[in-house]
Amino acid sequence: MNQRFKITRSMQENNPEQHISLEECSTYFATKPEFTYSTVLNIVGAESTMTIEGDFFMWEHEGQQYPFRLYMGELYVAISNEAIVPVMMEAASQLHADIVEG
Repeated sequence: MNQRFKITRSMQENNPEQHISLEECSTYFATKPEFTYSTVLNIVGAESTMTIEGDFFMWEHEGQQYPFRLYMGELYVAISNEAIVPVMMEAASQLHADIVEG
């Protein structure tokens, strides 16, 4: 099972911009050539494909894509590969946000 984290500002009491916006994420991830934006995530299983709609910033690493999903002002990331951890930490730092499990 993958461990899931969220990049959030909900713990910052003195930050008037508590929600992370699509515009902020788009601006940040546009500077990262290994990221692409998608409004759908397709999960292909052995017998079916599930499609999830939303705002996804897809990180490509070694031929695999890993989603960073913006949902209700927070960015969610599943750690299915240890290489995601420093990428997640950098994103949180650049977005002036915290990382919490969940």
